Amino acid sequence: MTQGGFVVPVSALARNLLTSIVTVLAVIVFNFTLIHLAPGDPVTVMVGEMGGGDPELITRLQQQYGLDRPFAEQLFTYVLSVLTGDLGFSFYYNMPVLDLILQRLPATLLLVVSALCLAIVIGTALGVVAAQRPRGILSHLITVISIAGFSAPVFWVGIVLIIGLASALPIFPTSGMRDVTNIGAGIWGDTVDVAYHLVLPAFTLATVYLAQYSRLARSSMLEVLSADYVRTARAKGLPERLVVYKHALRNAVLPVVTIAGLQFGQVVAGAVLVETVFAWPGLGRLAYESILRRDSPTMLGILLFSAVIVIVANIVTDMVYRMIDPRIGARA
Repeated sequence: MTQGGFVVPVSALARNLLTSIVTVLAVIVFNFTLIHLAPGDPVTVMVGEMGGGDPELITRLQQQYGLDRPFAEQLFTYVLSVLTGDLGFSFYYNMPVLDLILQRLPATLLLVVSALCLAIVIGTALGVVAAQRPRGILSHLITVISIAGFSAPVFWVGIVLIIGLASALPIFPTSGMRDVTNIGAGIWGDTVDVAYHLVLPAFTLATVYLAQYSRLARSSMLEVLSADYVRTARAKGLPERLVVYKHALRNAVLPVVTIAGLQFGQVVAGAVLVETVFAWPGLGRLAYESILRRDSPTMLGILLFSAVIVIVANIVTDMVYRMIDPRIGARA
């Protein structure tokens, strides 16, 4: 099957789909088992927050939520519910888990995709600049910045940015996704407001990966620039900018795209810390709150959605890889 000029083998799509289904089922079983084995009882926590500890009330709530049943029966019931699209009911938020996740998912996807795009674009650009003059001062400066960015914990970067650019110099907001005073500002006003609040969280999350991609793009670009076809292009008298950005960059960016797709799950995990630091209303903050309150249905739903996002990201990465290098589709 051909789409947009590149080949997508039906066998590869079927194989990816089958592998994804098996992986999701394994994730469901593993997550449920892991949370079931963890110490603590969500009903006890819930009753404690209500200011009571009546054993009769605890027993009645355990029966209501099915927590008094054997583990195998609970697991079987949960798997069947998930397969029908029912992720359960949140103990703390008192609403369906699926609705709760769908409310928070857009904020997390906006943060993660923005941070990843920022890291890929800026990291690749810095790597290409550094590769053109590998022994120059600018190349060494980019290397130092990359090492510093990779070494700094993401939560520390967020706190420093809040202190520097939100408190000492009140350029950006310290937390949240929207300004409550901008209600009724219209689509354009709301978009600008969200983008304004997104700057610091996205840059914080992008910092670590930006450093990795710049180093990866630099080493990949150095290897490509020494290839025979690049020397041939230069021998034909083509401008250096055309040689670098048309002939060399297309192949040099392949490792960056691959690593970015494989690291998508890490970016989602890193969003938990970033969303907590900046009070960003996404899945990461919801996961943090659910862990504190032992809201196991919500935790299971978030873990499942995170796994699905990673699987979809890997499939999309494979498709993008085929778009950049059609030879991969021809060999598949």
